[in-house]
Amino acid sequence: MIGLWDTTGNEVVKALAAERRSAGGVASGLALTLVAVVEEKKVREAEAAATIAASAHPCRLLIVVRSDLDGRSRLDAEIVVGGRLGPAEAVVMRMYGRLALHAESVVMPLLAPDVPVVTWWHSEPPETIANDFLGVVADRRITDSKLAPDPVAALRRRAADYAPGDTDLTWTRITLWRTLVAGAFDTTEERVTGATIEAPLNDPTAALMKGWLKSRLGIEPNWVHTDRSPRMHSVELQCANGDCVKVTREEGTALFSRSGQEDRYMPLPKRPVGDELAEELRRLDADQIYGEALGALAGVAGLDSKPAMRVHVWKDPALAARAGDTVAAGAWPDGIA
Repeated sequence: MIGLWDTTGNEVVKALAAERRSAGGVASGLALTLVAVVEEKKVREAEAAATIAASAHPCRLLIVVRSDLDGRSRLDAEIVVGGRLGPAEAVVMRMYGRLALHAESVVMPLLAPDVPVVTWWHSEPPETIANDFLGVVADRRITDSKLAPDPVAALRRRAADYAPGDTDLTWTRITLWRTLVAGAFDTTEERVTGATIEAPLNDPTAALMKGWLKSRLGIEPNWVHTDRSPRMHSVELQCANGDCVKVTREEGTALFSRSGQEDRYMPLPKRPVGDELAEELRRLDADQIYGEALGALAGVAGLDSKPAMRVHVWKDPALAARAGDTVAAGAWPDGIA
């Protein structure tokens, strides 16, 4: 590992090149560049998740930690190639002061050539991705609405701000649920007339499951709020012939019930974030099914017809905060009407 304190982006680029040479080919064959935007308190979590994902998708990992926007501009960096972060080429960058608002000035020269760029926010999702250049430059953008104060509202915001190539780890968390529910129709063609989801009030997985069922089946699922589980507890489908199919979570397994058949237990583990991230990195094109499910959840049609390319919209959070303070005090800042 190489540590550089109070350094420059140019020094980081040179140090990474030197570490690659000394690694003797460990860093060859990169599949993508993964840019992780992380809060300081979640850096270790992000490193652990990225290590799991990098074992399946060799990548250049650039972890961006923005801290103390009001302090002196400074860049600290750690460079690890083939070390504690697995097969990834990793650069952990802590940016302070105004530099943190222009992270792309350091990140852009570090992008691996001729491979896709994926930006992953292991923090509260941005209000508008176009305000963050690290999202604009990416081919694929991964958010995690679970980390927002209001996860369901955050998913609706993702629909309003959607562009093809966006995804959310909430979608990945219902992959096994969707597989179990879809598997029920391998041996029947009965039409589904209704659905019931049992889950806590503000569970984003239940909200997105509701959107998926609505977009796929053309029905309006019923969401029954319950506190018996901190996560989605069950999904039940009612068929036109009176049959019912139900998947119920039980301690890392799923109880699969169907009218006229014996109950079966199937695996439904809670996966680590690294496995969820690795799943999302398997595809680098737009996920149309996710877009349709998200649109059905939020009541927004045609999400996949929106432009895939974003244009960076600069927003200075410091100026916005000052403007908010001025308005709260009863006066508008100069130039705002």
